[in-house]
Parts: sequence; C-alpha cells; structure tokens
Amino acid sequence: MVGLVTMSEPSPEHETDSSVPAMTGDYVERALLAARDLIESTVTRHRRELAQDSWAGKALGQVPLAEVVDTLVDGAERTVSVVLSGGEEQSEVVCSALARPARGGRGRRAVRLLCLPRALDAARVRALARTDPRCEVRVCDGELPEALFIDGQIVYVRNEPPDPARGGGRQASLVEDPAAVQALELMFAGTWGNAVALEDYPRLGGRLCPTSMRRILECLRTGHTDEVAARDMQVSLRTYRRYVAEIMRELGAGSRFQAGVRAVELGLLPDR
Repeated sequence: MVGLVTMSEPSPEHETDSSVPAMTGDYVERALLAARDLIESTVTRHRRELAQDSWAGKALGQVPLAEVVDTLVDGAERTVSVVLSGGEEQSEVVCSALARPARGGRGRRAVRLLCLPRALDAARVRALARTDPRCEVRVCDGELPEALFIDGQIVYVRNEPPDPARGGGRQASLVEDPAAVQALELMFAGTWGNAVALEDYPRLGGRLCPTSMRRILECLRTGHTDEVAARDMQVSLRTYRRYVAEIMRELGAGSRFQAGVRAVELGLLPDR
C-alpha cells in the first residue's frame, strides 16, 4: 500500500511578514556598527563631562592645552574648526590631536583650519593639510585669538596673557551657551568666507610683510607710477620693482592691472 502524505497549509505564525526586513548578514553588521558608534559616542561624551568636571574650580588657562584639546577633539562627531594663531605650542597640540585616528564613524568629521600667516611656518600644519583629505586650510590676516570649535556646541577660546612682562597667565574660557556659541560660529564663518585657500595663498614678495604687500598691490590696482609708489614706501626704485616682479610671478599675472584684479579675487585686497 502506498502511503499518502497530506500537505497541510502553513500556519499563520510561520508566514513570512514582508514588512519585516530579512536579517541578512549586512543588516546585522550595520546594526552592530550603529550600536558600537552609539556606545563609543556615549563613552566619549561621558569622558568629556568628567574632564570638564575636573577643570571646575580651576583657572582654565592653567589647564594644560594638550589636555583640553585632546579631550574636545576626541569627542567631536561632526566638525572641528580651529583658529591657529601661529603659536608653536598650539600648532603642535592641535595637529597631534587631529592626526590621531578618530573612533568609530567620527573619522568622517570635517576639519577646518583658519591660519594666520605665521601659523604656516609650522611644518605640521602644511603636512596635515597635505595628507588628511578631511582637512581644509585657509589663511587670513589680522589678530585673532586661538579658538577651537566642536560640533557647533562648544568653543574653547584662549587669549594672550594681558601682561607677559608681569608673568600673567593665559586667559581661557569654555563657551557652551547656545546663543554665545552661535555668535562665535558666525564670526568664524565670516572670517572663513573671506580667507584664502592654502593652495591659493601666495608667498608674496619674499621678505615682504602682509601690510607692505597690500600697499604694493593697491598701487598696482590704482595705477601709481613706480617712482611715486617707491617714494611712498620709502624704498629704492630698484627694490620696489623687484617686489612687483615677485608679486606678479606669484600671482601668475601678465600685467600690473591683472595682478590687482587677481589680488581681489584671492581676497588679498577688498573689492571696491
């Protein structure tokens, strides 16, 4: 006798719900990575809060710069923006912190370095810009305090001592008030927008200081004769013409008028 096999209908509890994603290997891996990033983010935030608690009651300017920068940069998840004043200690500490591998997905954070011209003397700044694709460097003139912006939430500002001759210490503050942070972010954004990209920043005039360089560019734009411009700058005619030749070569300009136009395009002169 041949046995009969009865094919039963699948019970409702065994039916596949098309609305539930299949637990593929990729799905599980993504879930685990997301969980890891969340845990690391929580741990990092906790470490930062512990560090800030340990700084309470102290003059923040007396806390080692490396400790503050390492703590804040390590906790950054989206953006790190820095004003580099050119101080050797700041350049070394900031570049070291940014060069270390970031935890989890924070390797995708954007980095912006706004440098005063003297900050470019530090080899590590140019090396970081050259090797780190996340890092964008721009150059601006002026006197700006050292500052570190983290995720649009925290700003660390450090000023020069009020009277170095009397042994005055650094003045530093940690800004977390949302309105104050937003105001500082807007100031940074305005300066950043007018700054020159590192690759476009010319090493103009050899030994020329930025002020003298701008005076020459202004003379070129307005059509001053070499004799008048040299007399105004109190240099010999030969020296002035050498400066002009160097500036034109660095700007890639074929004429003096073109040098003035190029200077405006690069933000070296204000647009009138």
